[in-house]
Amino acid sequence: MAEYRNEADVNDVYTRKSSSGGRIILAIVLIAAVVVGLLFATGFWSANVKEGALPTVKMSAKGGALPDVNVKSKELVVGTKSTTVDVPKVETRKATIDVPVIGVKGGDAK
Repeated sequence: MAEYRNEADVNDVYTRKSSSGGRIILAIVLIAAVVVGLLFATGFWSANVKEGALPTVKMSAKGGALPDVNVKSKELVVGTKSTTVDVPKVETRKATIDVPVIGVKGGDAK
């Protein structure tokens, strides 16, 4: 944006907005695409397109094998044995105790 000031009146500021260059480039590309399309449509330009194919490639592969590994390890033994341990005894019994109660007194509550 450019600002131009009038020497006679310092408070007047004139602002000129310039257009962006991206719009100009887009317009040029669109015009070029339309011209190329018209040249192909009228037959002025033509394109000879021949059928093509991918090249044939001969491949062979030999199956792999896992590496030979000789591992020496200890043997893991799993089982049970009888042992005496202290086990706590838990028992329940009935007893009468006072517990807090909440209620509403009076009124026609049903």
